[in-house]
Amino acid sequence: MTSYVRPEQRLLPSPSPESAELWTGGLGGQLLIHRCRACGHFFHPPGPVCWRCHSLEVGPEPASGRATVAAYTINRQPWVPGFPPPYVVAMVELADEPDVRLVTNIVDIAPEDVRIGLEVEVFFEEWEGSESKLALPLFRPAGGKR
Repeated sequence: MTSYVRPEQRLLPSPSPESAELWTGGLGGQLLIHRCRACGHFFHPPGPVCWRCHSLEVGPEPASGRATVAAYTINRQPWVPGFPPPYVVAMVELADEPDVRLVTNIVDIAPEDVRIGLEVEVFFEEWEGSESKLALPLFRPAGGKR
């Protein structure tokens, strides 16, 4: 099993006004991804206009939190003090919208057991940032419990 990295060991994201919901939605247990209210398309990264139909009627909406590993790498280099390797950095494809991919960590599984096509689910790691409370979306094998 991969060792779990405590919140104080992670690098903190710097939310922009457009991405704030991604980093705070988990405080309420929701993975919030921008969605077009005109055509229903989820998209990431967030922006002021739907890139599919060009509607301005967009905003964050809850996604299911289910995803599939689309690509990954196992980091074995100690790049960040206090963030011990090995750990998995992955690109996951959301079940709600295959066009939406998030870069994340896969946890609760040995790095050598991660594979492309692995079904995963989101959970949130909460911590205090320098300016606000945030919730980092991480992924674990589907059905996993923390």
